[in-house]
Amino acid sequence: VPDWAAAWDLLGTYQEKAGNVSAAISAWRRLEALDDEGLFGARLKLASHNAGPAGEGTAVGYVEALFDQYAPKFEDSLIGKLGYKVPEMLDQLVEAEMARLGIAGFEKALDLGCGTGLIGARLRGKVGYLEGIDISAAMIAETARKGIYDNLQKAELVAALNARRADADLVTAADVLIYCGALPPVLSALVPALKAGGLVAFSLEAHDGEEAVFLRPSLRYAHGIEATRDALIVAGLLVV
Repeated sequence: VPDWAAAWDLLGTYQEKAGNVSAAISAWRRLEALDDEGLFGARLKLASHNAGPAGEGTAVGYVEALFDQYAPKFEDSLIGKLGYKVPEMLDQLVEAEMARLGIAGFEKALDLGCGTGLIGARLRGKVGYLEGIDISAAMIAETARKGIYDNLQKAELVAALNARRADADLVTAADVLIYCGALPPVLSALVPALKAGGLVAFSLEAHDGEEAVFLRPSLRYAHGIEATRDALIVAGLLVV
């Protein structure tokens, strides 16, 4: 079955783990030619070895497929095995800012990449109307069963944000922007969707180097701390 995309993906992975990077690149080039929808992330795998450009923005096909297959075991893997703390940490930052501002809650929150609702569950008591957006239909289905959100939307986050104007006073993104690449296009869509004085709480895989962003072998993006601060200020946000 020489045109079986999944097999070329596995072959590339095996070659990479064996230290045969040139053979892995060759396999992934074949994969890229066979996988029109980009479900296996060949473009990103090639880019992680400097064998091609990563492209602009989120690799939608790859990220959607990744989390569709991950959804049933998502919470067990992150919380049970990895001790995942990002939603808790972001929630603590939000609470600290609420205390500083002297506010009891938010009118409307938008949870980008809501996943199975790990941060949504923490925000629920602080928010009048809670909306979740995720690229994965399987993730949406998992969180819908919990009844956390007032509304759920399957969409790519930049497209979803571009359809809004100043309707949220809180926006969260827990381990989401690490799949989006450069931050300025995301922020250009996010800021107009935020009410004046609204709060944005998000996480990144940060690095201390001079590069604004680079793709890690994990196929997640690492963002430079200083470049991120500059991008936030240029977008019109105040770093608190």
